Amino acid sequence: MARLADYYLVVGYDLDKRVEGEGQGRILQRFPEKDWEDSPFPQGVELFCQPSGWQLVPERQPASFFVAVLTDINSERHYCACFTFWEGLDNPQLQKAEASEADEADDELAVVQLAQVFAPKSLVLVSRLDYTEVFRNCLGLIYTVHVDGLTVPMETVVGNLLTCIIPIAGGSQRTITLGAGDRQVIQTPIDDSLPVSGSTVAQLFRQLGIINVLYLFCAALTEHKILFLSSSYQRLTDACRGLLAIMFPLKYSFTYVPILPGKLLEVLSTPTPFIIGVNSFFRSETQELLDVIIADLDGGTVTIPECVHISLLPEPLLQQTQTVLSMVLDPELEIADHAFPPLSTQPSALKIQDKEIRGVFLWLFAQLFQGYRWCLHIIRIHPEPVIRFHKAAFLGQRSLTEDDFLMKVLDGMAFAGFVSERGPPYRATDLFDDLVANHVERIRQEETCPHKVMNHVKELAELLFRNENPYPAVAMHKVQRPSENSQNAAQKQSPFPSLDDVVVQLFIDHAAAKLKTAPPVVKAEVKGMVPSGPPLGDIVDRNGHVMANSARRLEVVRNCITYIFENKMLEAKKLMPAVLRALKGRAARVCLTQELNQHVLQNRAVLDDQQFDYIVRMMNCTLQDCSHIDEQGIAAALLPLVTAFCRKMGAGITQFAYSCVQEHMVWATMQFWEAMFYSDVQNHIRALYLETDEGEQQNNHQDGLSDGRKISALELASEQSRLWPTLSKEMQTERVQKEESTVFSQAIHYANRMSYLLLPLDTSKNRLLRTTGLGDVESVSNSYVTNSIAGSMAESYDTESGFEDAESSDVANSVVRFINRFVDKVCNESGVTNEHLKALHTMIPDIVQMHIETLDAVHRESKRLPPIQKPKLLRPTLLPGEELVMDGMRVHLIPDGREEATGLMGGPPLLPAEGAIFLTNYRLIFKGTPNDPLVGEQVVTRSFPIASLTKEKRISVTLPMDQFVQEGLQLRSCTFQLMKIAFDEEVASDLAEVFRKHMHKLRYPQHVQGTFAFTVGQCGKMVVEHKTKDKNQSLKTLSKNLVKSAKRTIGRQYVTRKKYSPPTWENRSSFQSEMDEDEISISEEVDQSSLTLSSTIRSSDRQTMSNVVERACCRDYQRLGLGTLSSSLTRSKNEPFRISTVNRMYTVCRSYPGLLIVPQSIPDTTIQRICRCYRQNRFPVVCWRNPRTKAVLLRSAGLHAKGVVGFFKSPNAPASGPSQADSTSLEQEKYLQAIISSMPSYSESSGRNTLSGFTSTHMSTSDSSDKLRQPKIGALMKQVMGTKEDVPGTFSRGALGQRAKVISLSQPKVSGKARNPPRGKWGSIRGSGRLSAYNPDVGTRLAAKESAQPNGGPSEALFLRQQKAYLYIIGDKAQLKGGKQDTFQQWEVVPIEVCDVRQVKNSFKKLMKACVPSSSTSDPNMSFLRCLEESEWIALLHRVLQVSVLVVELLDTGSSVMVSLEDGWDVTTQVVSLVQLLSDPYYRTFDGFRLLVEKEWLSFGHRFSHRGAQTLGSQSSGFTPVFLQFLDCVHQIHLQFPMEFEFSQYYLKFLAYHYVSNRFRTFLLDSDYERIELGVLYEEKGERKSPQVCKSVWDYIDRLNKKTPVFYNYMFSPEDEEVLRPYTFNSNLKVWDFYMEETLSEGPSYDWELRGRQERAAEETPDKADSGGPKSQRHVVWPCYDSLSKAVPDAITKLLQDLQSLEAELGQTSEKWKDTWDKMKTAQRSETKLESKPSFSSSLLMSSNLSHQRRSQGVYLQESAGGSSINLALDCEASATSTPVAGRPSTSTLYSQFQSTESENRSFEGILFKKGALLKPWKPRWFVLDKTKHQLRYYETRQDKECKGVIELADVESVIPGTPAMGAPKNIEEKAFFDLKTTKRVYNFCAQDSLNAQLWMDSVQSCLSDA
Repeated sequence: MARLADYYLVVGYDLDKRVEGEGQGRILQRFPEKDWEDSPFPQGVELFCQPSGWQLVPERQPASFFVAVLTDINSERHYCACFTFWEGLDNPQLQKAEASEADEADDELAVVQLAQVFAPKSLVLVSRLDYTEVFRNCLGLIYTVHVDGLTVPMETVVGNLLTCIIPIAGGSQRTITLGAGDRQVIQTPIDDSLPVSGSTVAQLFRQLGIINVLYLFCAALTEHKILFLSSSYQRLTDACRGLLAIMFPLKYSFTYVPILPGKLLEVLSTPTPFIIGVNSFFRSETQELLDVIIADLDGGTVTIPECVHISLLPEPLLQQTQTVLSMVLDPELEIADHAFPPLSTQPSALKIQDKEIRGVFLWLFAQLFQGYRWCLHIIRIHPEPVIRFHKAAFLGQRSLTEDDFLMKVLDGMAFAGFVSERGPPYRATDLFDDLVANHVERIRQEETCPHKVMNHVKELAELLFRNENPYPAVAMHKVQRPSENSQNAAQKQSPFPSLDDVVVQLFIDHAAAKLKTAPPVVKAEVKGMVPSGPPLGDIVDRNGHVMANSARRLEVVRNCITYIFENKMLEAKKLMPAVLRALKGRAARVCLTQELNQHVLQNRAVLDDQQFDYIVRMMNCTLQDCSHIDEQGIAAALLPLVTAFCRKMGAGITQFAYSCVQEHMVWATMQFWEAMFYSDVQNHIRALYLETDEGEQQNNHQDGLSDGRKISALELASEQSRLWPTLSKEMQTERVQKEESTVFSQAIHYANRMSYLLLPLDTSKNRLLRTTGLGDVESVSNSYVTNSIAGSMAESYDTESGFEDAESSDVANSVVRFINRFVDKVCNESGVTNEHLKALHTMIPDIVQMHIETLDAVHRESKRLPPIQKPKLLRPTLLPGEELVMDGMRVHLIPDGREEATGLMGGPPLLPAEGAIFLTNYRLIFKGTPNDPLVGEQVVTRSFPIASLTKEKRISVTLPMDQFVQEGLQLRSCTFQLMKIAFDEEVASDLAEVFRKHMHKLRYPQHVQGTFAFTVGQCGKMVVEHKTKDKNQSLKTLSKNLVKSAKRTIGRQYVTRKKYSPPTWENRSSFQSEMDEDEISISEEVDQSSLTLSSTIRSSDRQTMSNVVERACCRDYQRLGLGTLSSSLTRSKNEPFRISTVNRMYTVCRSYPGLLIVPQSIPDTTIQRICRCYRQNRFPVVCWRNPRTKAVLLRSAGLHAKGVVGFFKSPNAPASGPSQADSTSLEQEKYLQAIISSMPSYSESSGRNTLSGFTSTHMSTSDSSDKLRQPKIGALMKQVMGTKEDVPGTFSRGALGQRAKVISLSQPKVSGKARNPPRGKWGSIRGSGRLSAYNPDVGTRLAAKESAQPNGGPSEALFLRQQKAYLYIIGDKAQLKGGKQDTFQQWEVVPIEVCDVRQVKNSFKKLMKACVPSSSTSDPNMSFLRCLEESEWIALLHRVLQVSVLVVELLDTGSSVMVSLEDGWDVTTQVVSLVQLLSDPYYRTFDGFRLLVEKEWLSFGHRFSHRGAQTLGSQSSGFTPVFLQFLDCVHQIHLQFPMEFEFSQYYLKFLAYHYVSNRFRTFLLDSDYERIELGVLYEEKGERKSPQVCKSVWDYIDRLNKKTPVFYNYMFSPEDEEVLRPYTFNSNLKVWDFYMEETLSEGPSYDWELRGRQERAAEETPDKADSGGPKSQRHVVWPCYDSLSKAVPDAITKLLQDLQSLEAELGQTSEKWKDTWDKMKTAQRSETKLESKPSFSSSLLMSSNLSHQRRSQGVYLQESAGGSSINLALDCEASATSTPVAGRPSTSTLYSQFQSTESENRSFEGILFKKGALLKPWKPRWFVLDKTKHQLRYYETRQDKECKGVIELADVESVIPGTPAMGAPKNIEEKAFFDLKTTKRVYNFCAQDSLNAQLWMDSVQSCLSDA
């Protein structure tokens, strides 16, 4: 029974204590005046009566009522019901004012209105019961008595109220009356433990919505701070109450203040969690709270701050809960779409709905906590039950260990309360206990069907409703309310009277006396055993991780263990990897512990060494994946086993398994030991009572447990608790003592066990000292030593001082401390007596010390064991000249993110592999064998050139086989290789450090001469520094101490020296090259500084010049007809260009070649002036000329910024004369004009050659730059420049007023694409919209022609000729701001945005990570395609190709183009080389491509060393693969035009690999200047000292190409003069397989000597004797292991190989593959002639004049590492690409339609002698003049079908009689010579006689005139 109300008080406004308008409340009266003993009077009630502050108001306000909740110091809740009304009083301010200033009339008037103000007065009831409505009625009645003046004395009403007593629970009902003619019925809930909610929960959901309330619910359970805002106080209380109601069965135990007064707002910044309500009036004060979740009840919002993360319910529970809640709250939602909805689907009444929602949450908790009772450990039963919850086991069995929400709930205070309240097994049960025990099965079956869940919820709701309203029919409330008129008449109302306290007190005393005499009400509490429900094992939730075919796996585990114990070790070894893989699954681990248990007899199992080793490995593997809390109970099951399995060692010493399985986190976790301890204690206590029970049962012959089920500890405990009161005192104390000593003995046992697992085998140096110590009790770390000790340990170990005792005691101390903490904790919790605890503390150090002694003996013996046999290290094959710098170190190659090798994609797991890492002066090589015995005999090789190392970082690796954490390295190479290695424990850590240092030294040598290409062939493991001070620091020198340590570690201690004498001055220029071949660094006699370039050249200027002439570029310039190097007199003056030697000393521009093509009319002096305007002095020079249109391609760097102009102006220049700056810009114009004038189209068109009126393009000093004109341009140009409108349309041209039609330059899909520009970092080139300076259609008169499709659609004839610019300058957008346009529109600037080097660098890094990830990830955001997209590599390729195609178009239409970007050596080089490759078929052959790279990349100074970070100096700049990007672009073009290239894809990969490998000198250094300075430019011509060492990659390729067709593209059948126009959109570009492929069997295939050697080595090892069975011819080819090209070569390569082997068998000398191939092609051609209809396949492959329709079906030779496999894919992408522009059909296209042979149309033929190239003899050839095809062809002989060469008659300028030249055929008359002059060169011919010569000349002439 309890009082309905504890206190009644009247609180009024305190007139005396007003401060600045802030009033205060004062308790006017309080009954009873002295506190009740059982509930003291709560302080601060007056604050809560007016939470917003006490204020006077001008108008009377309606009476209000709310309930506040106060919590006292014992965390009891007091409910304060406040009824507030307003009483008038005379304004106190007014009285003062009248007294003082009566004479001021104005004031009088103003104040009069406020003569009457109203003050609040509150009637308050304080109670511990929560009956809101009853309180409202009672206080309302008191107020009514007062207002309506009823006859009942107020004292009687209050007295009755305070003496009213009602039962707390039990479902009774009580009628009460306060003696004023009123009557109320109070119904008490049936079960007190269930909260009473009225309709508050439903209201809460209505106000906030389902998701918001769920957020609040989860936040409250995971201990966040929650704040409610509302302008209604009662709603705040209700919301808080509703939130607590849905948390049942958990009780909220933090700060709970439903209504917080404004004065106490600082409470909100408390650090603890809370649920608080505050009036919206204070909203602004709550804004700066950073970690509080604010729920606004009036607005229906929940605001969660950024820093707060709320863990939500685990899926699928969250989804199910939401569904059911919406069915309760909005039943119409489900049928909203039905055609015939049911007539009424109203939600239930609020009261019912409230219970339904609570039912949902009850159902939710039953699911969350199902089976919780099976994880309770009962440690003590008497005198009080002590219960602990085993969190880890609960999470593990529910397989929710990862779930954030449940973890937090189980760790929270509410759950701790839940365990202590509901843990005891013998108590009263409620609805939740019933649900979680008896309805689990039902809940599981229903959870997928919301309707069934709904029915269940409705049943629960009914129970909850009946609990609150046991008698729903009763409604006998009769309470008076104040009458309406009395409320109005209240103006003249008297103040609330003061009560006579004596009378009220009499009432109270009288009632108290009555209570004392009344007999006590005894309500028997129904206690019973709490049911546990089904055990958790049966209800592992659906997503319990059951691994596939687990039964098979368990079988493997069982078999393996059986084999081990039957000593069948070989069988066991085979199964081992499979077992270790299986042990990833929980079932297999459990199976392992059970199996091992069977082999333990009397707590022991003695094994031999090998068995012991295997068992330990399996245990380690099992423990390795255990988390530190061991939620699956595996460590717990293994704990007894590790002390059982042992092996005998010498001298009667036994080693137990625990000494080998210590390195796991779980042993260092306090929670694990506690849980283990508690579960053991529970078992022992259960055993204790089972014995006593059994004794009794036998006596009484009761068969209570006939069902044979094992009785659980909780059931036992509940039975004991029931019997406890019936036992005698002695029995009770005896039981208490027995239990206590049980716990004590377990504590001793555990102190032993912990010392076993915590003390390392070698106590002198704890392996785990590397990690941090056991910090606090809950530490999750996995080591056992505190940090300070770890520090001191490390020191003492390093100094090798030998105080081992001191160190071991350090380890001992920390272990003792750990065990002591454990013992303190568990003994206090389980009530062990103090004496016992002290005894324990004294025992522990002894236990530890004793154990250390045994361990020392074991450690000594274990050192004597023979080491485990490891696979022998395999030596790698080395290149000639390659030497080991460090011998092999045993390492493990760990799998990275590529899945092919790990067996995940099928196939055997090749990784992890065990072997050795070798460091040579060229490569880093891993060679070893896979760990998996099934593929153990395969060899795994992974290597990359040391020069390509881009990133190295230390990692720590746990090897799957032996659980030691190893130090490792992760090495990434830009050849798209990644090595993750872990050093074996036999490798000392200082050795690993030496390895790293060497690697760095080799990767970043001091000077480029330290790279492998230079040092190759030099002897000596280490190149050692001389004692003499060496001025030449360029050779790599290793610091002395490093050499010492290396010598120590390597063992080979010699360094050879060679006597060195300084060279004489004559051969000083070749000195460097000699030095490179030399075997030791040069001595001090030569002063390197004297070897400047100038001196080098001066000494032998002529030789140098002739060398320069022979350089590739010159040959190319002559081929293009861009000028010859003959003396200036004979040079024909009408040639527009000349070869200038202005840079022969590299003084004008360091990074340009010595010879440059410049316009004929520009003198060298001008050039020296012009070059200053360009960055790096790289002024525009011609690098290619279109043979047809004569347009030229120029390259230069970007212009200097504007500041340069000011730089030239000297401050005191006379104003009158033209300043230097103007002259420079004028000369620049002259230069551009000279280039324009060189073009035939220019001189033809208007003939205006004046310079008058030209304004400077770039260097205009005036800033009156009018907006650029609005030129017209096709969409291609637009695309490149990134304009916003891509709408093809017509633009009128201002001056001419003509309408020019612009056709979109691209396929329609492009304009679609262009309209929504891709929003990459920088889109396509269509930039960042910073085009304000240019008009949308910048770029110009491209529209002058109906432009061709970029991919080769037809283009109509050029029209509006004069509108096309003669020269387009492709410039950088950022640079070209504010330049004036040239008035005559002779040249035009095309601004584009270029990618800078940083972008390329970052993009490449991301590309590497995408193609070769360092670890596998399941994150969908890290998938290969996503990473590839983020790298933007493809987008970069698209940009470069796009600009190149634009330039090709321009050149093809006869405009010259100058590419002038950045410094002119990165993007410029890419664009210029791609343009030439696309425009000129010559560059698509072997010679041509080599020439292109030598000319544009090497001579023009692409900074290979700098961009490749090849030396120490360029290390910081990082690796930027500009050249690789170019090769990738070529690869893309190759894919689209497979028949246009003479070389295969493999050739490109070969270059891509070796341009970073530093094996050849070709790609070293940054310019010709540097190469000459080092003497490497021309040494290739000289004789080689060591012929096996190739210095130039080109020579190497040539040699290799002679031997094998690997670089040759069999599809090669080029079109004449074909200009390629590839598609450039991202969708057309493919990822290069060079980035992805790997051959683990032999490493990269780009060092060919290695392949030969490996094959030889393989042949030499004799095959093992076969068993005589037939040997299979089949061979399994594994991706990523075998070289596909070798295993499955393509057809042609295979045939060529077969041919060679047959020739070898027949003893013939095999001819070169190229000759064979050429013969085949010729033979095939003649076959084609014979067949009337050429067969598809044969002609397709070889005939060079296939019609385009057929050609575009592109037989596509898919190239791979070693050769080519033919794949007749009809490559659709290539289909439209190669159609040439119909404006100038290439002749062969026209004619191949009519016939495919060359036999006819021979209008004249015969033998002529032709002069060969420079220094080659005259040779007789069979010439054929073909009128139809308009060409002169020649053949080796008359019979020869293979045309040797063609002279197009279109190019012939004249035929004139010649003079005999040197080496001409003897005795032939002079008149028989004649010359044929073409645009490119002059041919010298000689006929048999003069007559014949005349005939030839006439025939050719007639052909020319006919044309």
